[in-house]
Amino acid sequence: MAVRRTFTFLGALVLVTACATLAPMTPVERLEFYRANAGEPAGSFHSPARLWGWRALGDSALTVWTSKNQGFLLELANQCPEMAVASSIGLTTRNEQVAAGLDSVVIQRRGGAASVSACRIDTIRPINTRVVKESRRDMHDADLVNRDPAVPDQPR
Repeated sequence: MAVRRTFTFLGALVLVTACATLAPMTPVERLEFYRANAGEPAGSFHSPARLWGWRALGDSALTVWTSKNQGFLLELANQCPEMAVASSIGLTTRNEQVAAGLDSVVIQRRGGAASVSACRIDTIRPINTRVVKESRRDMHDADLVNRDPAVPDQPR
């Protein structure tokens, strides 16, 4: 019985060690991954009142998820250094549409004094969510978005 426990423990230890040796993707690698799995540029997309989730990809791009199964790669017109310290984001809209070249990512940052900055969206590309979901199993950090728990998994 003790031998079985020892082998079970050693097997679990090997598994944990193998997972720990995988290096997480850098922001540059993650951006290239999304670029490779995004469609052609779109002029705009419908944005719900609250985003399902988002993920910064360095200081000039991010993904936004309008639902569990719909995401967009947004590349910004300029670098937006506040992205790295954002506690939350929002999007400007016109009639519930986010438009490339017109709208912005609004970055909210907590700290001593709450601050807000806006960065204009240059391009919008829909993400091939099927491929991204399949790839999550192979990625070290499977949680790809900063998820808002107040937004349901599926649109109502």
